[in-house]
Amino acid sequence: MLEGTHYQNGYICDDIEAAIAVFKTRGLNKDPMIIPVEQEVDTPSGLKKQKLKIAMFWIGGVQYELIQPIVDEVNVYANAPANGGPIRFHHTCQRVDDWETFRARVAEQDLPVVMERDLGPDKLRFIYLDGRKAFGHYLEYTQMSDEMWEMTKAM
Repeated sequence: MLEGTHYQNGYICDDIEAAIAVFKTRGLNKDPMIIPVEQEVDTPSGLKKQKLKIAMFWIGGVQYELIQPIVDEVNVYANAPANGGPIRFHHTCQRVDDWETFRARVAEQDLPVVMERDLGPDKLRFIYLDGRKAFGHYLEYTQMSDEMWEMTKAM
């Protein structure tokens, strides 16, 4: 299942400051804000907690998301094994417009749902699909209002 508009590559890191330092030598020219996130996500086995540090920034029309997991009851970020460097590729993210139609198609395809969260159509919805067997990584899909999208682009 590949659809929507690709706008983000996500990376896992053990030390978010070290990960930011890598990007600062490769095109990032300002310090991104590090955002603490505590959330519960829906999974096939029920609600799970996550506590993360996240930094997002844009380079050349692509948003990069750095994720330092602190608590990950889903265990989705531990699936990006250490590679000897400070960052590990984890997922791509695509934006879709019609969430209900998209979500119906998710139920009809063979990529397992890992987790999702729905803050409402005027805010943000996201879902992770396990695309590792087909593509070598997870696929995240988001739906957000145009106002939220403009805020995302302004980061």
